[in-house]
Amino acid sequence: MKISARNVLKGKVVSVDKGATTAHVKIEIAPGQVVTASITNESVDALKLTLGSDAYAVVKASDVMVAVD
Repeated sequence: MKISARNVLKGKVVSVDKGATTAHVKIEIAPGQVVTASITNESVDALKLTLGSDAYAVVKASDVMVAVD
């Protein structure tokens, strides 16, 4: 797979919560570090995402916000 996004985080699916049309998929990229994505239920099925499966969180954004306390 080749992709233009530079922020590609490999991890394991730790949760797939399907709603009426959209699912929240949680991918653990490091111990205690979880990225959550909202994707369609159709995409969950097409990607065959299940608990424990390997997946990539791909982040492509024109803006990234940084905050500190």
